[in-house]
Amino acid sequence: MTSTVAAVAVAMPRFLNRERAILEFNHRVLAQAQREDVPLLERLRYVCIVSSNLDEFFEVRFADCLEAAKKPNSGTTVADIEALAAAAHALVDEQYAVFNDEVMPALAENGIRILNHADRNEAERAWVGRFFESQVRPLLVPVGLDPSHPFPQVANKSLNFVARLAGKDAFGRRNTATIVKVPRVLPRVIQLPRSSERKGQSFVLLTSVIRAHLGSLFPGREVEAFSQFRITRDSDLEVDADVTNLRQALRSGLTTRHFGQAVRLEVVNTCPAELWAFLLQQFALAESSLFKVNGPVNLVRMTELIDLADAPTLRFPRFEPAWPPTLPRQESMFERMRSGEMLLHQPFESFEPVIQFLREAVLDPDVLAIKQTIYRAGSVSPLMDLLIEAARRGKEVMAVVELKARFEEEANINWAERLEEVGAQVVYGVVGLKTHAKLLLVTRREDGGLKRYAHLSTGNYNPNTARLYTDLGYFSDNAELTSDVDAVFQQLASLGRTRPLKTLLQAPFTLHKQMLAQVSMVADAAAAGRTARIVVKINALTDVALMEALVAAAQAGAEIDLIVRGACMLAPGIAGVTDRIRVRSIVGRFLPRRLLPLGRRRRRRGGLPVERRLDGPQHVRPGRGRLAGARPRVAQAHHRRMPPSLPARRQGRVAAAQRRQLRPGRRGR
Repeated sequence: MTSTVAAVAVAMPRFLNRERAILEFNHRVLAQAQREDVPLLERLRYVCIVSSNLDEFFEVRFADCLEAAKKPNSGTTVADIEALAAAAHALVDEQYAVFNDEVMPALAENGIRILNHADRNEAERAWVGRFFESQVRPLLVPVGLDPSHPFPQVANKSLNFVARLAGKDAFGRRNTATIVKVPRVLPRVIQLPRSSERKGQSFVLLTSVIRAHLGSLFPGREVEAFSQFRITRDSDLEVDADVTNLRQALRSGLTTRHFGQAVRLEVVNTCPAELWAFLLQQFALAESSLFKVNGPVNLVRMTELIDLADAPTLRFPRFEPAWPPTLPRQESMFERMRSGEMLLHQPFESFEPVIQFLREAVLDPDVLAIKQTIYRAGSVSPLMDLLIEAARRGKEVMAVVELKARFEEEANINWAERLEEVGAQVVYGVVGLKTHAKLLLVTRREDGGLKRYAHLSTGNYNPNTARLYTDLGYFSDNAELTSDVDAVFQQLASLGRTRPLKTLLQAPFTLHKQMLAQVSMVADAAAAGRTARIVVKINALTDVALMEALVAAAQAGAEIDLIVRGACMLAPGIAGVTDRIRVRSIVGRFLPRRLLPLGRRRRRRGGLPVERRLDGPQHVRPGRGRLAGARPRVAQAHHRRMPPSLPARRQGRVAAAQRRQLRPGRRGR
């Protein structure tokens, strides 16, 4: 189909930088920590989430930028790196300001305190001293640096201390530099015994415990200066396209991941210049990679305080997903699916029917085969245990395991090996692409023939994350749909050409093309003077072709609403260019993910208004980020069950023209 809009000149905006867009997303996460209507411990959790997100940002995105800057004609310059680092510094400074000036004082007012050495009374200092001697000192090994004691290997994101010592060592030499590596097994937050002198709960940080007793690690010498530090390393596992065994290659890469190229150095803001300069030299880093923070160098581990605090009123109320009203608890999943398709909305509706479906398939002697994709199942998974049990019972089990699910590689490799041990057929998707589709297909003997049942989902087959992310799960016994699902499994296993699918759109073959075609149809309708609108709900928007199509549709007259959780490179609200485009981001207790894609046109005789809802997967740049997956067109009867497309203002962040999303007021207004 040729679009009439293609012949019209379109003014294209300059798209935003993807990495900057990721940092802006984290500004929105941090804004949740400033909301007074969010429970205090949950506000602290948002601060920790920002640190976790930034860790991954530096391990993957920033590391890629550094590599690109070393290559000629890559499009990334040293100036780009410095600008990106400056934006990251601004975010970190804001994060620690929220932590120190807002969240922690408010927690102290509610009886939850972190005590520094100066704040602790004599009894508390004595207790901390005993804790250090019995629990901490035996695990610390100070390493004095000299020609026979070179700078030690420092693992990715590990806690360490660097110190400058006065005096001479036991052999009369003036080696002044020393490193103390802190094992990960030690708790980062320690609760002090309750006492009558203090109300509420008191805690100390491990860094404070070590700092107070650092001198005792170097008898006969004085600690002149010191700082805690943390190094972040490139942790993205690269696999050559011509690798012969993907699992073995990734297993080998996991052993060296913790010691990749250094990309960021964190120290406390009181660290003397000579110490941070020494560390930068050791890790071959520029000063722009140095982050001086006003507090612990790893706020991620402050989640331990959230777990230890005895303050249920300072957390979100416990949430229990409802059992789907359309599914009687005791009814067979097969019988229920024969009576009609089901659409479940997690986490508001329970994930348990998915487990029940697989469990029933495993125990049913008439079930002959089970096929499932595995992306982020977790290290403990009832679904994977059920697949293993199915193979033990002699059923044909096929698992498409995505080994390149970032930071889940080891868990997925372990599941793949366990499945193979019991005779399951395991394949690893397609080299160069990520198998992102979430599919479960059951083949059952019925009435002298074979019948298929399928479950498709926007979320992972993981009961834990199903309580945190908003996702849709779709059960169906539709013959065309289940036939398409089987064809996708066949294609992933055989790598052959897939037949045309009737009900599914499959990336990278048809999904992207159909998205562009749908946008083009709306653009043509708008150009013809009809009322036209597009609503898109996705994780991230960084695909240039889709952004250009949306801009063209907007300039043709279509109204466009984008609901983008994460990075969005398309700047809305630019006069004469994107003023018909609105971007919202939802950040809250439950993390929104993409919805199942669906197309809908409302047609009336006469005016012929047209609406396209494109609720689909994350759209990322072609190349490393491309996904292999499948998305169904959902039956019209289920449209009414879709969540509201446009959030209320208190949860949605509305993007301003050209730069960042507007921050909410202190009460989220």
